[in-house]
Amino acid sequence: MAKVDLCSQEWCNMVFEGKNQAYGAYKMRKTSAKRHNLAMLWLIIIALLAFALPTLIQMAKPKQKDVNTMVTQLSTLDKPKVKQKEFKKIEMEKPKEQLVKSSIKFTAPVIKKDSEVKEQDEMKSQKELTESKVTISIADVKGNDEKNGKDIADLKKIVTQEAPKEDDDDNKVFDMVEVQPSFPGGTNEMMSWISGHLKYPAIAAENGIEGKVIVQFVVGKNGAIRDANIVRALNPSCDKEALRVVNAMPRWLPGKQNGKEVSVKFTLPITFKLQ
Repeated sequence: MAKVDLCSQEWCNMVFEGKNQAYGAYKMRKTSAKRHNLAMLWLIIIALLAFALPTLIQMAKPKQKDVNTMVTQLSTLDKPKVKQKEFKKIEMEKPKEQLVKSSIKFTAPVIKKDSEVKEQDEMKSQKELTESKVTISIADVKGNDEKNGKDIADLKKIVTQEAPKEDDDDNKVFDMVEVQPSFPGGTNEMMSWISGHLKYPAIAAENGIEGKVIVQFVVGKNGAIRDANIVRALNPSCDKEALRVVNAMPRWLPGKQNGKEVSVKFTLPITFKLQ
């Protein structure tokens, strides 16, 4: 058998001799050589473009011009002048010297032992008080201005009135303290006391109402309960009974802050549960 080119037309006619040449396979086989040649041509063109693309991009870029930059040394620059701030001297005003009159102390007669009487507290005699030309006041003072000076008693009143008041914690109510208030005997004793004194409201029991009533109150610095109010309600009858029990509780051990008894807020849940 002679060698036949598989891509030739003769080979295609030989294969499809006596067969249905209207079938698509015959047409594809007939034009396969042409398609293969075109595919190879496009492959070569794409490969050449891929290799030549970097060169084309480099040629398309505009040429950059060299720019000369002058560098100025910092040492040649003049140092900026710093303006010095002028500070004014502030002279503190000296406290004015208080002008007082001379006075002699009057001591009210009190019965004491001789050993308990201090020398400065000894009572002046009537003769000394009568013959004295200075003002009788609350202390023996050697004055510095007898004409315009003030009595030492008047100055003491002014100082007492202007003295700063210390924080009064007697009426202050704390939310949290170092030592919290507690029921006598502890928590278990408190729960036992509430269970023994709590009466389940008949209306709530008939309607099958159960749950918790949260009561907030103040434990005073003397341990007494006051200002009780409902924080979370359950039922009007249950709320009323919870307040009654809380207000009927005995005195608590008060809370303490800095070692001192103070008033503290306390929150207590009371549970109503049917047997």
